Amino acid sequence: MSKQPVLRAPAASGSPHDSGMSLVGGHPVLDFANTVAWRLDPARTADRVQGAEAWARWAVAAGLLTADRAEAMLRAGTADSAPTQDAAALMDLRATLLPVLDALVDDAAPPAEEWEALRRSMVLAREDAALPPAFPLRWQPGSDRLGDLAHALALLTEDLLAGDGLGRIRRCAGPGCGWFFLDRSRSGTRRWCSSDDCGNRDRARRHYSRTRRRE
Repeated sequence: MSKQPVLRAPAASGSPHDSGMSLVGGHPVLDFANTVAWRLDPARTADRVQGAEAWARWAVAAGLLTADRAEAMLRAGTADSAPTQDAAALMDLRATLLPVLDALVDDAAPPAEEWEALRRSMVLAREDAALPPAFPLRWQPGSDRLGDLAHALALLTEDLLAGDGLGRIRRCAGPGCGWFFLDRSRSGTRRWCSSDDCGNRDRARRHYSRTRRRE
């Protein structure tokens, strides 16, 4: 009997902010940052991905792991605390990344503490990665445990922040949203994480404002 993978990403429904599987960033690192919904509104802020299994599901949805590989990673923990520690490492990396991305879009200097933490994450990821003798050079993080996902994301962060798309990273203009995305529009004027979500909210607010003025 063939074994069916148990880790399948559920389909997102409703507002993208309601699901940790909403991939609106256009890059895995930005989708990783966006696992916190309504980040700039303390009354609504919600961590959409919590726990090792949830992170494994997210990695499957983001295309970073196959379902079988994610399941194997979860089972590879040699101690009961390993998956918990791996999830904590991902949350630490995310907490480090968010203020760095904020500084980028605000055209400000990144905060020193988070910048140093991000640097250390990249160095550790490289130390733990393989470098196959092939061109182009490409660091390959491990794939034996969920903690390797943090290393993979650190290396992807390095690629993103050193790449040609750096100037296209935006933060949603929706009040309280705080999600990041790559603006691939021809005009370079995309404002919303999702036109159907924050974009619709803005259109509704403007319509309401116009209606009130007329009244």
